[in-house]
Amino acid sequence: MKLLSAKHISHTFEYELFNDVSLELDEKETIAIIGMSGSGKSTLLHILSTLLKSDSGKVSLFGEESEMLSKKRLSQIKRDDLGLVFQSHYLFKGFSAYENLEVASILSNKKIDETLLQRLKIDACINQKVTELSGGQQQRVSIARVLTKQPRIIFADEPTGNLDKQTASEVMELLFEYCENKNAGMLLVTHDETLAYLCKKVYRLENKKLEQVK
Repeated sequence: MKLLSAKHISHTFEYELFNDVSLELDEKETIAIIGMSGSGKSTLLHILSTLLKSDSGKVSLFGEESEMLSKKRLSQIKRDDLGLVFQSHYLFKGFSAYENLEVASILSNKKIDETLLQRLKIDACINQKVTELSGGQQQRVSIARVLTKQPRIIFADEPTGNLDKQTASEVMELLFEYCENKNAGMLLVTHDETLAYLCKKVYRLENKKLEQVK
């Protein structure tokens, strides 16, 4: 099943970032987008995840065109079916790590998976306040929070940026497993080409165009 379809997306800030970008994401598919800083990778990810509106073109999620959806329906899709992992964790600072996961659990009506906490190596620090955790631990809590709600699409912008190489590799393996087991898909933006080429497809955003390179 097609999870996401983007057709002829163009966007400009002070200057044109990209134009006529098209992309499709299927179940169990993982796609990486690489490119130089400033090429518009993160902006494209924000458009595909409906956080930002493009200047032209259209994005469809699960067969529904996002521009045509009511605010209520779009909010429902974002809450239930989209998972966002960004460089900034957006964790609730006054809460413990576990309380952050509880919020996701309550909103999605899904249980917290203790095995997930062990896989991400945060089981030992899960009851600490977010502000007491290292950047890497916060990043892993953020990933656990996203996976707790069991989204159908994961949008990940440098999800391993705060992690050492070994932990980054383990986290990516977990995300790939999740997509395979849950019939989900992932769109990954990264500077790390080694990481990118672990995905099933790789696109490069360069000279305002998106070209498939794998």
